[in-house]
Amino acid sequence: MFNNFFLKEVLEHSFNIPVQVTYANGKTEQYGDGEPQAKITFHRDISMKELVHNASLTLGEAYMDKEIEIEGSIQDLITSAYESAGSFLNNKKLKRFLPKQSHTETKSKSDVQSHYDIGNDFYRLWLDETMTYSCAYFKRPQDTLEEAQINKVHHIINKLDPKPGKTLLDIGCGWGTLMLTACKEYDLNVVGITLSQEQYDFVNRRIKEEGLEERATVILEDYRELKHAPFDYITSVGMFEHVGKENLGEYFKKISEYLRPDGIALIHGITRQQGGAVNAWINKYIFPGGYVPGLTENIEHILDAGMQVTDLETLRRHYQKTLEMWDQNFRRVLPEVQKTHDERFIRMWDLYLQACAASFESGNIDVIQYLITKGPSGNNLPMTREYMYQA
Repeated sequence: MFNNFFLKEVLEHSFNIPVQVTYANGKTEQYGDGEPQAKITFHRDISMKELVHNASLTLGEAYMDKEIEIEGSIQDLITSAYESAGSFLNNKKLKRFLPKQSHTETKSKSDVQSHYDIGNDFYRLWLDETMTYSCAYFKRPQDTLEEAQINKVHHIINKLDPKPGKTLLDIGCGWGTLMLTACKEYDLNVVGITLSQEQYDFVNRRIKEEGLEERATVILEDYRELKHAPFDYITSVGMFEHVGKENLGEYFKKISEYLRPDGIALIHGITRQQGGAVNAWINKYIFPGGYVPGLTENIEHILDAGMQVTDLETLRRHYQKTLEMWDQNFRRVLPEVQKTHDERFIRMWDLYLQACAASFESGNIDVIQYLITKGPSGNNLPMTREYMYQA
């Protein structure tokens, strides 16, 4: 009875949409006026101790284990919780700091492989043909996911104002679309670096199949150990979220070290405008060791590394739409996913995609492109931003 009372106190102020909640004792309550936009059913008591320890982790695991059922959009429900000041996601009494995370080179490799080495076949089911696993860029409302991912690649490369024959390093190269596009369409000599064996094998195969061995190289190595330097340009997409708070300074110093004196870098990653944060459930099940840095935190590290910010662009709504399309794809291919993964994994992955979309929708997190020059801002770049769109 006490657990139900405490849970009711938590949920009563957690949403800005009408929500119906059925507790483990069978009692149903509605919070908010009007037809319920979501219905939550608890099949077991959630204790005060569990919620106070970490509400996001407790509720996420309960959903994975079918101890909670949700009828309606999970994304809308979580967006509502982020937007409500009294929500368990915003209540300081329910927040707990995670233990300090280790980001040694061995630990970083283990963290990356736990996520990206689930298998290319799994990602191929619901990503687009480019196998791009980061925020897309929707130039037009009707863009397909593949078109938007290709847009993103060109948008990033165009920001560098690249000159043929120069060199580019892609830190955290994924499945190689950006680095190989830079090689084939912009005539750059490229090096990609990854800690994922699956990604390394995939990119290496593409390089050989497309006859790019003399101008494209992929390396299976920690970015801190790279010996192929310096470079004219550096790109890094969705990478700094994995390095950990304690290694952000080193990450940007390495970028500075790997750039030529007049070099240019485009760093694209998830950033919180409100300051850095972790999420215990995401950290445990999706991105071990993950840390989303704050905007000012990143800028301080960029300046400390001897570089300057030339341009910032926020793409929050683009990542929300990307995640929504990924989740639609994931749901469409569930019969194939079920052949290799159990229901707990499927509920986990669906929750992950919808929760992240909600986090972007609510403005809890953002994704920002940092255009950086080594030395004075805008060195060797056109005077206005028009060049980014006219290329």
